[in-house]
Amino acid sequence: MNDTIPTVHLRNAWRGSHPWIFQKLVDKPAQRPRPGSVVDVVGVDGTWIGRGFYNGHSRIALRMLEADPGVAIDAAWFAHRIGEAVRLRRDVLGLDAVSDAWRVVHSEGDGLSGLVVDRYADLLVVEFFSAGMFRHREWIYDALREQFPGCRFHAFADEHVQKQESFDFKPWNSEGTQASAPAIITEHGVKFRADPAGAHKTGFFADQRDNRQWLSQQVAGKRVLDLCCNTGGFGVYAAVRGASEVVGVDIDQDVLEIARGNAKLNDVRVRFVQADIFPWLRDAAAGGDAYDVVILDPAKMTRDREQVIPALKKYLDMNKLALGAVKPGGLFATFSCTGLVREDQFLDMLRRAGYYAGRTLQILKVSGAGADHPFLANVPESRYLKAVFCRVLD
Repeated sequence: MNDTIPTVHLRNAWRGSHPWIFQKLVDKPAQRPRPGSVVDVVGVDGTWIGRGFYNGHSRIALRMLEADPGVAIDAAWFAHRIGEAVRLRRDVLGLDAVSDAWRVVHSEGDGLSGLVVDRYADLLVVEFFSAGMFRHREWIYDALREQFPGCRFHAFADEHVQKQESFDFKPWNSEGTQASAPAIITEHGVKFRADPAGAHKTGFFADQRDNRQWLSQQVAGKRVLDLCCNTGGFGVYAAVRGASEVVGVDIDQDVLEIARGNAKLNDVRVRFVQADIFPWLRDAAAGGDAYDVVILDPAKMTRDREQVIPALKKYLDMNKLALGAVKPGGLFATFSCTGLVREDQFLDMLRRAGYYAGRTLQILKVSGAGADHPFLANVPESRYLKAVFCRVLD
């Protein structure tokens, strides 16, 4: 045990392997460490359990990081963990041969609870989900520079995370400007502009890489409808792969501007429409308009466990409407990035959507995020993306 760092005691027996320990299981230290401090964790019987980040303000009091008492959580520790994460992507998964855009660190999936890093060519987008990772950000930047010499940074934390974790952080970049310059990336030969300062989150979602590629191999000569198209990922892929017509619909004008730029980057034509998909789909149904391939990839519905049932109801409503836009025998690809919605719940919702729409769904493939988004068997929360590909029959 390291006597130079604070010790936090558990008030109940704990035999779990999940890296999160909640506040109700932890005794409040007499002198409370600052949010995100590294602490030693001791069980009710006095045995050393592990080392991690402590936050007395967060619902998650402890984020366990290290189970070896002889290993300090210092700059070398971060360099090693981040180095291992990069080796998985480069040496095992061989992602550099496929794309220069991939997830570098996937929080608990890489043993770095509360840290997400995405790579877009020379631009690294760093997102903090915990006060501990935020407090040790300079070590994180140094470790990333070691792996990606000459890289640029764009770092941020969502406001709700800052409130929950009790820290303040305005978006920061290594260029010394208010906004990082966008990066142009290539994925399976298709180009995209990643603009973390100009769109939602990072401006480009690498987690759908494999799903975009698989679906794009089914679209040659077909009419494609990309609903909640965001910056145009699926639609642009479809146009590049020879779809006869592609329509992308999203309510956000800012992301559609980026989507139009992405189509131009690849010298393809996609018709992007700013609209709420609910009235748009009702109008399409009234006009008898149907497509060979329909994609539905909405934004996260909720981060509140109490709102999962209302979220599933909204998924049901939009999937039911979207199914009405698929030609008989056509393909329907539907997604959920709401981590609190389980895969079995999403599939049950889809079954009901098919029933209410009067369509039979022949499921071809169920998948999730790419392998650069690993999750631990004991931490299912890291598995957030659900992807279902099906034929729609009458």
